[in-house]
Amino acid sequence: MGMFTKDELMLAKSVDLKEVASAMGYTVRRIGRLYTIKEMDSIRIYPDSHWYRWSGKSNTGITGGSQIDFMMEFAGMDIGEAVSYLLDFSGYTKSSMKIENPVIYQEKKKPFCLPSPMSNNLRITKYLTNERGLAEDTVKWFIDKKLIYESVPYHNVVFIGYDNEGKARFASMRGIYDHDGKAFKCDVAGNDKRFAFHVEAEHSDMVLVFEAAIDLMSYFEMHNRPRVHMIALGMTADNPLKQYLSDHSEIRSIGFRMDNDEPGRNASFNLAEKYMRLGYRTDITFPPDGCKDYNDLIKKLKSEKVRSGSIKVR
Repeated sequence: MGMFTKDELMLAKSVDLKEVASAMGYTVRRIGRLYTIKEMDSIRIYPDSHWYRWSGKSNTGITGGSQIDFMMEFAGMDIGEAVSYLLDFSGYTKSSMKIENPVIYQEKKKPFCLPSPMSNNLRITKYLTNERGLAEDTVKWFIDKKLIYESVPYHNVVFIGYDNEGKARFASMRGIYDHDGKAFKCDVAGNDKRFAFHVEAEHSDMVLVFEAAIDLMSYFEMHNRPRVHMIALGMTADNPLKQYLSDHSEIRSIGFRMDNDEPGRNASFNLAEKYMRLGYRTDITFPPDGCKDYNDLIKKLKSEKVRSGSIKVR
């Protein structure tokens, strides 16, 4: 459910759909007076804010519409999530506008269903080792723990988040084929955003907090599988962390290991102060200068070892 003013809805619908699609990892191309998406060439975008699927084929029944419909169809969001995403994308903050005559949307939540798995995980293993610098045994560890797998039919990496009873409640997908430095990223429809990709640790009172799942995996490898709780928020908001702390009352220390960029630094300082006031011990450590995140760092370390000859590229 979402509550938005008419002005907020107008702002959400003013965002350039081509830029949104590019940010999601799609390759936008011009066809005459219209635009298409390389990965889905039946899509047409016109001029900047609407789209349609000329083939008319859709499992959800959505064959076109506004930016909001695009996010619902291709990012698995409900209306409220789509509007919020577009407002964030535009740089809008709630404090910048008074709420008058709010419009309330309420929609039946889509059922959560994990994407179908491939019979093997060969392509995501190759991607995570060759492109993201992880060791093969690290990737295998996460596969064996049923935290990641390769999906049908596009070979996406699926990252799963479980609740404290071991039931999958959240999943996100990451494409293994980057286009001009951009990759497909999307949460699975119907997921519960109170939960997130994480690694549990018995007899630990500490949790380390990351933005992205691959950063968590990178840190996990670099620090020889540390015996602490680890969680990837998938964003800079802390809803999954609040749920995790509720499920793990033994945790008293929180280490923020978020991205070394402005959003990551701001979130780290704000969240560290927030949880310190709630009685937790908090600390912040960023990747070194020149590395945006911990995956950048592990790739840099691997590259330096290759150049020095201490390891060989397989």
